[in-house]
Amino acid sequence: MAAGESDGAALVDHAKLRHHGDVEVRPGMIDFAVNVQGSGPPEWLAARLAGRLGELGRYPDAAEEAAARAAVAARHGRQADEVLLLAGAAEGFALLPRLGSRLAAVIHPSFTEPELALREAAVPVARVVLRPPYTLDAGMVPEEADLVVVGNPTNPTSVSHPAETILALRRPGRIVLVDEAFADAVVGEPETLSGKAFPDVLVLRSLTKTWALAGLRCGYLLGAPDLLARLNHGRPHWPLGTLQLEAIAATSEPAAVTEAQRKAETIAADRAAMIARLRAFGIEVHEPATGPFLLIRVPDAELLRKRLADNGIAVRRGDTFPGLDSGHLRLAVRPAAEVDRLVAAIEQVGL
Repeated sequence: MAAGESDGAALVDHAKLRHHGDVEVRPGMIDFAVNVQGSGPPEWLAARLAGRLGELGRYPDAAEEAAARAAVAARHGRQADEVLLLAGAAEGFALLPRLGSRLAAVIHPSFTEPELALREAAVPVARVVLRPPYTLDAGMVPEEADLVVVGNPTNPTSVSHPAETILALRRPGRIVLVDEAFADAVVGEPETLSGKAFPDVLVLRSLTKTWALAGLRCGYLLGAPDLLARLNHGRPHWPLGTLQLEAIAATSEPAAVTEAQRKAETIAADRAAMIARLRAFGIEVHEPATGPFLLIRVPDAELLRKRLADNGIAVRRGDTFPGLDSGHLRLAVRPAAEVDRLVAAIEQVGL
């Protein structure tokens, strides 16, 4: 399908859109398939959450929700009414149909959850498929699209688009949603739009990856109050629980933001080392890469994935991302000891 062309829903494989890396991982495997950093939150955050367990017998009140929104707003230099708290970034995608789009353009290759949510709500979708080196061009998006969804940095390509290029997507009557689920894993967050207010730009953030909170489901949207009100309308009462509100507030504090940046620096160093190790095998690694994951290309990705799984290593298949083929895999960035195990397994099974 040509870039920007609206495709028929009947031709779309919804099973591929639903596929996520967690299904690749079995207990005991070394996990390169899921982009979560670590197996659980740091001790200080776990202690904060544990300290609230005795309060689970009551409903979270409005003051707790307001405090969490205020913490997020302060973290990004926004107003509290520019923050919508979410039960995970995935909930933000599930809310997108409430914007009433007549044609949504989704920039690919990218995380498939927003397209799935839109299609399941019968919103027409145009796929805008970028080819290597996956450079974003606002002119590729159909002018009639009134909603554009783009990841930054983009999963799975690990490409960061310049902020000005994303802002070039703006048009009268159009809303731009920027999925910044991995932005806090980028040193300095140079291309983030989280701290800039525009009437037609929504920014989605996740706490899942950096803070290892996949099981708690925490995230938020930043944007104009009227847009957030449209998304919030019809949500159930108490959409977030006590522990979710605590986690959001805690990870928005200045000390936590500083810690996240230290983690981003570690990820950057691990990523550079991992690229060198993979290239030594002749593996094609897409660069520049800015996220906590790498997109690679090998002669037979499916065979390699299965052989690695047999050796206790999980990697993410790439062919479920629109625009990628069966030669692609996505690898989470991991420390040297785990990369050693990956490299040894590749040496054993071959490419």
